[in-house]
Amino acid sequence: MTADLPADLETYLLQSHVALALAAPDDDSPLLLVNEGFSALTGFRPRDVIGKNCRFLQKHADNTRAKARIHAFFDRDDQSSVRTDLVNFRKDGTPFINLLYMSKLRGRSGEVRYIFASQFDISRSRPDLLASYEGELAETLSGLRPILSETGTILDGSLVTIANSAIMIAQAKLLLSSLEDARPGA
Repeated sequence: MTADLPADLETYLLQSHVALALAAPDDDSPLLLVNEGFSALTGFRPRDVIGKNCRFLQKHADNTRAKARIHAFFDRDDQSSVRTDLVNFRKDGTPFINLLYMSKLRGRSGEVRYIFASQFDISRSRPDLLASYEGELAETLSGLRPILSETGTILDGSLVTIANSAIMIAQAKLLLSSLEDARPGA
């Protein structure tokens, strides 16, 4: 069991097929837990990332718009969740477009106890795979609510659906193509 995580919460997150991470809400939001889906997506094992902030996945990518949205999420107590796409890099250096969803998990008294995050590679995805991910994430969040309730933790906010997944996937493919064209030796 990971330090300070309720056993039921840890077990549930580790068993999810969706790429998930859980971070502390303070001290630069170090990762407390990543599941197998996260490792399969990024190539990083838990021992590589626990205690680090996820921003290392961005390497040298600009991600200006995404960073602004993420900072607003952390800075504004009234903002319960954020969803944005950003360039990340796998352990082997391969870039991908990550559809990141983050939500604050709050204790009964209102304090943020954890930052819940889900990742999905939209760079080479098809709309049907994205729809499947949306369903799996919604199911994960629904199953998470009763477990959190038992530990006095509340999932702050709800899943925000993508307005137009086809456009987001097309934009991700264009961005990935420009990154691959800019790689040395390309």
